[in-house]
Amino acid sequence: MDFTWPEESEQVFKQILAATQSWPASPDEARPFTREQWRRCADLGLLGLSVPTRYGGQGYGFLTSARAVEAFGRGCPDLGLVFSAMAHLFACTMPVVEYGGPALRERVLPRLCRGEWVGANAVTEEDAGSDAMAGKAVAVRDGDGYRITGTKSFVSNGPNADVFIVYAHTEPSFGHMGLSAFVVERGTAGLTLGEPFDTLAFESCPTSSIVLSDCWVPAECRLGEEGQGAEVFHASMRWERSCLFAAYLGQMSRLIDRCVHHVKERKQFGKRIGANQAVSHRVAQMRIQLETARLLLYRACWRLDRGEPATIDIAMAKFVVSEAAVQTALSAVRLFAGKGVRTDVGIERELRNAVPSTIFSGTSEMQLERVAKELGL
Repeated sequence: MDFTWPEESEQVFKQILAATQSWPASPDEARPFTREQWRRCADLGLLGLSVPTRYGGQGYGFLTSARAVEAFGRGCPDLGLVFSAMAHLFACTMPVVEYGGPALRERVLPRLCRGEWVGANAVTEEDAGSDAMAGKAVAVRDGDGYRITGTKSFVSNGPNADVFIVYAHTEPSFGHMGLSAFVVERGTAGLTLGEPFDTLAFESCPTSSIVLSDCWVPAECRLGEEGQGAEVFHASMRWERSCLFAAYLGQMSRLIDRCVHHVKERKQFGKRIGANQAVSHRVAQMRIQLETARLLLYRACWRLDRGEPATIDIAMAKFVVSEAAVQTALSAVRLFAGKGVRTDVGIERELRNAVPSTIFSGTSEMQLERVAKELGL
């Protein structure tokens, strides 16, 4: 066993951390990210971390990509921007990398890596959240293309997106075996964007529904074969549940540093509050939770880089990272007390940004169920 980081991974981490820490503060994290912020992410290589270099990406594997995302989450306090960029990469760009045809990859991937386009994943429907394969959207063959009809209800990046990965059934009677995935560009006839709506967290990540009404796309925009949509989706979740969640390692690291400084400086009853065992033990538990989550996540990435399925590793890592993120943020609120609930201080925003981690990319309960099944239960 060797826990030393490869030189490339450590250089990438230091470069991205230093760069993002020097970025100007977001003008208003309660508003959607700007194209200037998006280009800044692209210039740093964040929008193409795991994309082959021939398409303008960095060509990193799971470990180095995750290490880069951890640095991004630590250096950039605007976790909405971090989430938008990484959802763009792992849920939109990587499906094209892994399942797109040659012409589609050549046309789409460089634009996504350069930040000319914003990508979005359109899979969720009103009655198909955790059961993502139960969507009602359909794609009917029409000549050398498909006509897609359906409504996707929770599309992160939707209002700003230039291209969508849309999942629709080409053969509804086949269930998940009849699901297919398509690349649909903004401006395609029949595609309508819903009004942006507010969410608990990730305020700078614009979110909306999209409606597809007899929306025709050429067959070359299909990812993989007909009926391969479930495979496309699950492949993207390998990236998202591992690499994207490394951003929460960065968030936790940032929060712990801030809490350590606070409890050293804050005095009550004539002494610094960090001298109280109840406080120091809480901070110690925060660090233990972080390191536990980090070990599980990077072990999953290591196995993925070796070509192993890592199903149980991904599920355990996703569960532990998300639960630790919530507990760490909640502990920070309690340590900062009155300041912890003030919106101008920013601690409460960290808690709000941590809560969705237990829901998106598969709820914590789904990860436990996946672990149980791997154990034969």
